[in-house]
Amino acid sequence: MRMTKKRKHQEDFQKVKLKVGKKKPKLENATDTTFRTKAIQIPEQLKEDGVLPTQNRKLNIKDLLSQMHHYSPGVKHNALVGLKDLLSHYPFLIDAHLSSVISEVAAVFTDKDSGVRGAAVHLLQFLASKIKAEQIAPFFPLVSAHLSSAMTHISEGIQEDSLKVLDVLLEAYPALLTDRSSILLKNFVELISHQQLSKRLKSREKLSWMLSVNPNRRVTSQQWRLNVLTRLKKFLQAVVDGSSETEDEGLQGQKDTPRSVRNPICISWKDHANNQQHIQLFENGGLRPKINSSFRLRSVASVMDSAEKGLSSAENLKGFIEIIIPLLIECWIEASPAQSAPILGNLLESESQQLMQQVLSIIHLLWKLTKRHDETYKMELWLRMNYLVDFKHHFMRHFPYSLHETVKHKKKDSCRGNRYCMTSSNSVDHLLLNLTLCDIMVSLASTSTLQTDSGWLDMIRKFVTDTLQDGSKLNSKQVNRLLGVTWRLMQIQQNKVRTLLLKFFSKVYQKEDSRTQRIRSRSKVLSRWLAGLPQQLALLGLRNPELSNQLIDIIHSAASRSNKELLQSLQATAARIYDPLDGTLVLLPAEAQRRLVQLVYFLPGLPASLLARLSRCCLMGRMSSELAATLIGILRMRSSFAGWKCQVQDNSVSDVDYFSFLFSTLIGFSREELTSLQGIRGKPHISQTQLSPVRLYLTDLDQFLHHWAVTEMICRSLSAIPSQSQCFDILQTGICKYLVGLVVIPDSTAGSVLCAINKLLDQACILSENLHKFLASCCYSLLYFLLTLDKEDAEHVQKRDMLWGSCISALALLPRLLRLMLQSLQVSRICREELPVVAQLLRLLMQHGQLRSHMITNEFLVQQIIKDIMTLKSGEVQEQWLTDLHYCFNIYLASHPQGPGPVNAVY
Repeated sequence: MRMTKKRKHQEDFQKVKLKVGKKKPKLENATDTTFRTKAIQIPEQLKEDGVLPTQNRKLNIKDLLSQMHHYSPGVKHNALVGLKDLLSHYPFLIDAHLSSVISEVAAVFTDKDSGVRGAAVHLLQFLASKIKAEQIAPFFPLVSAHLSSAMTHISEGIQEDSLKVLDVLLEAYPALLTDRSSILLKNFVELISHQQLSKRLKSREKLSWMLSVNPNRRVTSQQWRLNVLTRLKKFLQAVVDGSSETEDEGLQGQKDTPRSVRNPICISWKDHANNQQHIQLFENGGLRPKINSSFRLRSVASVMDSAEKGLSSAENLKGFIEIIIPLLIECWIEASPAQSAPILGNLLESESQQLMQQVLSIIHLLWKLTKRHDETYKMELWLRMNYLVDFKHHFMRHFPYSLHETVKHKKKDSCRGNRYCMTSSNSVDHLLLNLTLCDIMVSLASTSTLQTDSGWLDMIRKFVTDTLQDGSKLNSKQVNRLLGVTWRLMQIQQNKVRTLLLKFFSKVYQKEDSRTQRIRSRSKVLSRWLAGLPQQLALLGLRNPELSNQLIDIIHSAASRSNKELLQSLQATAARIYDPLDGTLVLLPAEAQRRLVQLVYFLPGLPASLLARLSRCCLMGRMSSELAATLIGILRMRSSFAGWKCQVQDNSVSDVDYFSFLFSTLIGFSREELTSLQGIRGKPHISQTQLSPVRLYLTDLDQFLHHWAVTEMICRSLSAIPSQSQCFDILQTGICKYLVGLVVIPDSTAGSVLCAINKLLDQACILSENLHKFLASCCYSLLYFLLTLDKEDAEHVQKRDMLWGSCISALALLPRLLRLMLQSLQVSRICREELPVVAQLLRLLMQHGQLRSHMITNEFLVQQIIKDIMTLKSGEVQEQWLTDLHYCFNIYLASHPQGPGPVNAVY
């Protein structure tokens, strides 16, 4: 038994003997320590938050925010000051903790301690300069709720500090604040009034509001109402500005291209979520993708009910007007001169006038909002029916109002010895108060109520007239309001205000544009009035020359100062002003015409249609030739051939249009007029010869002299062009296209063409054969007309020197022209009455010194012409003109003298 247990024990704990060279076997409970590794690629290591930045008291932003809940006002004040210091040194903390900072700062708007509230206002003012409207928009409902709570708080100090918070938010985030106008407007009303049940009504449905008086305030009741109404005016101004921007965006959207017209479509979001309806938002990508989708999302305002829409709803606007207007009238009554015993007449103290000015400004802004609705006419009737009687009784009772000056003595050292050195402590604008009152009242009048409203309308009209006469002393706000009142008066009654208004307008504009060193405050009304002046000038015509002169002076003054709105309007009205038949230019006297011609220099563009009108104005004879020459010179200055080293104006006249203007003015007649002349035959209007295909239309002496004076200026303009050969080619092309082939040509046109050829011709110019023949025909027709001219015809005799000089100069410059003219003198085709004229012409040409050498060159042609004449006159008694012809030929050509001969022949 014992042996068996021992043997069994030895079997359980039997030791394994290891042999040399053999591997040790693994144990059954051995741990597997093998492992595999793989590389992990991390684009950016996770950044652990380090130590938050602290301020001088070693407190970070979390510590400071936690102290905002401390019971001690001093701790909270230090926390707010520390927050401002910390965020000013580390601005990146604002974005990281924006939600916490905004909520904690807004929560202390209603804190009991005034120091904490003041520090909160300073911190909010600092944050407003750092935070954009888009960033604070998600948290603005919370800010607005705390602001509303502060404005309606029972503590007077919290109410007063809430106005400071309101100032910061109105300055930085007006659009966000005005979106909650329905709540804030009620808060404004509760700040200065309280509700009371009307004793006349047994039911409790309608509550009336009355001004409240709180003797516990630090300021007087009038000063407190002034503070509240000042903020209400700023708030309503923000509402008006916001609605104006919305209207402008709507108008801009309507002015888009036809592609931008969007048709509304019905969208089911359930179908879209189930991929059953596809909506494409962006048609192209990029940093700023352009939205051109077929639908628009409704704005938040469109899904609001009438209570949430604020003053954008006509119903809400009427309700607010019914509440605020009686309160404003009560404020007016308290501040009016009738309640001020020491003040005589209509003089006002500064504080009273400030309150009255805020009252009128609020009513004026409410009137503006009423005009934004569709049913403006119904709204005006409603306002007139409810408030005209009260306004007349209270507002117009002491109109106009003036300021009672309170004078304070300055310090002794600041006066520097001046014994009577004083300064006024008033900074109110009594004229703006009166003009605002006028604007409110005239908006309640119309053409159908003139008889009823004549009493107070006459008071306003007299005040406006007196103000217009002294208009140069007005600032931009006063100008804006005054012009608005004047425009309304002119709409409801036509009177003699227009001339006075123009004088005022001129003074105001000249005063405003003389401020070269200061920032010029542009008035929208002033700009719109300027833009309408060219149209008024075009419509006025000759009915009132004095008024037209005033208009031209103002337009010229504004154009010389590069007023953009006026120049655009002048460009659009230029075709009517410079119309050659009934335009303002040809109707007004010479001095006014001169000013209108000067305005051409300031026109932004000179299209071909306008240049055609200006060309006709130069030739119609309804303005002097000197003025026409001035106009041509102005157009040359606007062209690219003026010789400026730099381009003076961006939109100068194009070269093609400029040459077209010069050529049309040089010809002197339009294509239609030249076509109508082709049917005229016989004397006294036509001069014709059998040896020339060109017949001359004899123009009146005044028309001829005017055209000739204009031609001289045209020739100077053509001579000023650098490339004379190209200029001559253009002129040659125009003559061949529009004149060659015509049978009847005006004598002034023929003379002008020859004059231009003489000015432009040089050695590089090559004349075409058609132009040679045309000029030769014109020369002979003109010379024949001059030689057959009756000396008793005083009208045409004055043309002789100008036409003779042009013909002789052309024949001297172009030898081929003389040869072609001599070749055309085929005397066998003419009647015997014309033979003495041909003989006299030959004799004068041979006697002329400039043509001597050319006549010698063409001696054979001259001799042949003389032989033909002798053949026709053979067998007859030789007349004196034939003897003179033989004598001149033998003297000047047969002997070939070398002397220059007489310079000018007397004929």
